[in-house]
Amino acid sequence: MHTQDGRTRRGVERTSVMDELERIKKLAGLYDNPHATQDSMGENISQVATAKAEYQRKHDIKPGTQEWFKLWFAQPRLTGENPMPKK
Repeated sequence: MHTQDGRTRRGVERTSVMDELERIKKLAGLYDNPHATQDSMGENISQVATAKAEYQRKHDIKPGTQEWFKLWFAQPRLTGENPMPKK
């Protein structure tokens, strides 16, 4: 059996499977540039870490304390929590 454009039914099925596979690969990020250094949240991690380290020194925050964990592990974009309230 042939389709209107002259391809066989098996050829159409194979093409649609290949198209779907290509779509899945694109969604999985396989075609993105693996050498690009882009954070998904658009932040420069180095600048954020430097600001947090300066805040830690300025406010004498000791590693392992509750305030230290809040500073370094808060997720402000998810929870709206401000990890550096004393500025």
